[in-house]
Amino acid sequence: MRSAVVPLTLTSLPLFPLGTVLFPGGLLALRIFEVRYLDMIGKCHKHGVPFGVVALSQGAEVQRPAGSGPQGDGFANEAFDAVGTLATITAFSVPQPGLMVVRCTGSERFAVGRSEKLKHGLWVADVSRLPSDQAVAVPADLKHVAAALGKLIRTLQDKGVATADLPLQPPYHLDDCGWVANRWCELLSLPLDVKQRMMVLDNPLLRLELVGDILERSGIAG
Repeated sequence: MRSAVVPLTLTSLPLFPLGTVLFPGGLLALRIFEVRYLDMIGKCHKHGVPFGVVALSQGAEVQRPAGSGPQGDGFANEAFDAVGTLATITAFSVPQPGLMVVRCTGSERFAVGRSEKLKHGLWVADVSRLPSDQAVAVPADLKHVAAALGKLIRTLQDKGVATADLPLQPPYHLDDCGWVANRWCELLSLPLDVKQRMMVLDNPLLRLELVGDILERSGIAG
């Protein structure tokens, strides 16, 4: 059951605008070399706190020097979607000075309220956490969608892919609509705006139904 309590808010949450959508329960690997993110990621790792991943709706992931863009400012037109996902760092290394390699897991979704771009280009925002998906069992008419995902996992395992290198990490909730839908959304080559709309949907059954339609049209699951 979803709680009726007012969602918790986070103040001045550092944001990482990316050309991808992070889903709750999903994996995200990053190589950090921009100054604006090196300090932020280092502090998040040190204090064990999350940062927010938001999908870019305008602009590029890597900040360009002022004057390199058509408007004279390489990132003045940077914009992102209003709903993102908290990312928790699960692996962290510094292979060389000025480079961080991190592995993150998506947790709760959030809605962006007030946002501000600091002088060095880092975005921070006050956000409200959104309710997590309800646990909804995969209905009989969509079990083939979950079965196809389970088959993919077994195929990768049979090929000797190490668990740590799999695109999907255990535990595998193949009986849960939201988990199955989210994992397919990550694996499928969908336009960024479609993935964002899928992530924002608060009905996990509807999300899985839409994924099922895509898989059937592509011949992956029928």
